[in-house]
Amino acid sequence: MSHTVAEIAHALGAEFAGDGDLSVARAAEPGQASPTDIALAVNPKFADQIAQGSARAAILWQGADWQSMGLSAAIFVVHGRFAMADLTSHMDRGPEFEPGIHASTHIAQDAQIGAGASIGPFVSIASGVKIGAGARIGPQVTIGRDTEVGANALLHAGVTIAHDVTIGDNFIAQSGAVIGSDGFSFVPPEGLDIEATRRSLGSAHDVWPGGPAKWRRVHSIGGVEIGSDVEIGANTTIDRGTIRATRIGRGTKLDNLVHIAHNVEIAEDSLLCAGVSIAGSTKVGNRCVLGGQVGVNDNITVGDDVIAAGATKIYTNAASGRVLMGSPATKMQTQIETYKALRRLPRLFTQVAELKKAVSKLTNSD
Repeated sequence: MSHTVAEIAHALGAEFAGDGDLSVARAAEPGQASPTDIALAVNPKFADQIAQGSARAAILWQGADWQSMGLSAAIFVVHGRFAMADLTSHMDRGPEFEPGIHASTHIAQDAQIGAGASIGPFVSIASGVKIGAGARIGPQVTIGRDTEVGANALLHAGVTIAHDVTIGDNFIAQSGAVIGSDGFSFVPPEGLDIEATRRSLGSAHDVWPGGPAKWRRVHSIGGVEIGSDVEIGANTTIDRGTIRATRIGRGTKLDNLVHIAHNVEIAEDSLLCAGVSIAGSTKVGNRCVLGGQVGVNDNITVGDDVIAAGATKIYTNAASGRVLMGSPATKMQTQIETYKALRRLPRLFTQVAELKKAVSKLTNSD
């Protein structure tokens, strides 16, 4: 699919110069761009790379001397990252769905499918399900009983949504996502109080009572509630609540391989990167950003606008607005100062040893 420079500029809400009728097929990095590509050089530091490629058109920063770069056309943007978002949205063809419902799909008789929905092969839709208008459902998707999915949903191949799940409009789930799986809740054998052990920091540790480990399952009879405009990454799992629902607020985005345990509540517009794990019954506030592999303890509260660097481990409540790092999580500035101090320890030990020798010599000389 080709796009003219004028069409792209209009989609970006930006000005262009040169040949607006010039067609490009895709976007590319400046040094690798072909004559049919539009080069992305939204920062002056990429200017030298344009000559390494052969692009005739480029997206540039405001005030760039595009003609000196040998270009036939240029689009000028103020905010490069926002331009990237608009450009990719304009050029992304997305997955292709044939209209209508594939013959191999199994849909319960009482399920309600909204107008204009596209449903691929080998999809299973159970009794009581409601699918909103314009939904696109890929191959081998499974949707459990009494689940509701809002309008304009995009479910990629292999998504599993269990029973009693409620999802808002404009929902996106990547392949392999599982929503509404059972929570990991087991009661230990009589005579073993794991919670007491944790409260006492190990001083009240009970030994294993002996015999087989007869863990008792606590069944998850709560559901999952997901707001509108939520996106779920590939192979991400969201457990259903034990009694009340696990909740994901409007506009929140979950990356690949994120795990949300039972009864967790995540508020609106938060961003959870790859490998984040949030333990049961924890609450995460609005507009939080958790970097890759962040771990959050159970039964705590993370306030609004918290940012946690990658691999941070949050064991206790985090106040709103905190920027955290490390394990256990501390303020980022404190963590960096601590790390610097740790790096100085070998030198400090050497200095102390030298001082001990000097003091010993002075003492012996007396």
